[in-house]
Amino acid sequence: QVQLVESGGGLVQAGGSLRLSCAASGRTFSGYDMGWFRQAPGKEREFVAVISWSGGRIIYADSVKGRFTISRDNSKNTVYLQMSSLKPEDTAVYYCASRVGAVVVTTDSAYNYWGQGTQVTVSS
Repeated sequence: QVQLVESGGGLVQAGGSLRLSCAASGRTFSGYDMGWFRQAPGKEREFVAVISWSGGRIIYADSVKGRFTISRDNSKNTVYLQMSSLKPEDTAVYYCASRVGAVVVTTDSAYNYWGQGTQVTVSS
């Protein structure tokens, strides 16, 4: 079992920045790929970013590329999502998720463990 707890959400003006954190406990964190997903009201959950267990492979959704940065610190069992140049359309509940696999994937159904989510609201 892996337990994931997100933090760092909040209310920010358009153009601002936030850093989300996801702290993991349970099984060895360093062996898991870690992803960030988000779900806006009335919309389906969508992929945001993923980082492989080693940090050597990173994928971003086109909508956040160049604005968001995913990183991890295996010594702290934590993955981060640095969000800059935020837009109102980034407003959503952000979830981190983990999985073990041979390849890095962006499909939410492939992830085994999920956090409870943290709200990010970007005002215009």
